[in-house]
Amino acid sequence: MAVRGHDEVWPRPAACRVIGVANQKGGVGKTTTTVNIAAALAMHGQRVLVVDLDPQGNASTALGMERDTQTRSIYHCLVEDEEIRKLAQPVPDIPNLWCAPATIDLAGAEIELVSLVAREARLKRAFAAYDTSDLDYILIDCPPSLGLLTVNAMVACDEVMIPIQCEYYALEGLGQLLRNVELVQSHLNPGLAVSTILLTMYDGRTRLSQQVADEVRSHFKETVLDTLIPRSVRVSEAPSYGQSVMTYDPASTGAVAYLEAAREIAHRARTIAG
Repeated sequence: MAVRGHDEVWPRPAACRVIGVANQKGGVGKTTTTVNIAAALAMHGQRVLVVDLDPQGNASTALGMERDTQTRSIYHCLVEDEEIRKLAQPVPDIPNLWCAPATIDLAGAEIELVSLVAREARLKRAFAAYDTSDLDYILIDCPPSLGLLTVNAMVACDEVMIPIQCEYYALEGLGQLLRNVELVQSHLNPGLAVSTILLTMYDGRTRLSQQVADEVRSHFKETVLDTLIPRSVRVSEAPSYGQSVMTYDPASTGAVAYLEAAREIAHRARTIAG
């Protein structure tokens, strides 16, 4: 089932879609979503760049990026104006997929950015200098906070994707995230839109998961993808092997779900939440 339509090429967007994957709540599946959606898109003919903006660097690890103390990372782009094209590395075993990695240097970037001119637009400026005509998607994995790194992502992107876990505290803090999106829209990036909400960690055995899913759908309507991402051991295991679940176990329920979610994203028109 997972390889069904594997050779199918999904429709390319008219212009490169820049999507920030954000939620200040940790453990909701931001990095997992970024990595697996990117891999699924690349496997179906899309040219994708993942920008790892989280100092923990989990997306870089999951995509098999080799990193050491000498590695040039997205930190050097934000603070030292390094070109993204020079930082992006091809992802092993997945053609059409690149990653601009994060290193621990990024942990200090928020402090260093404070004194820089146009500090909220450093990433946007880097994208402006990048010829995106040979890319279809840029996915930005945001840190679990609402600091300068996340603001940089929101200023640089056109769309925000919000993963929401199907658990009790799922909607806690979501209001603050949406207020931040509105602030960025008002002052820094009028074209920004919450285009996609993805329900993650769904457990069909519990009434709670269904209740959360129903509540999110009733509030955000068609912004929510039809596909639900189930809890999956394979999805959790894959990063420890430096892989996405799409290559680690393409027949697993998690891989099939992310494949379907990526298909929806590729075929859906951009919408605005709320």
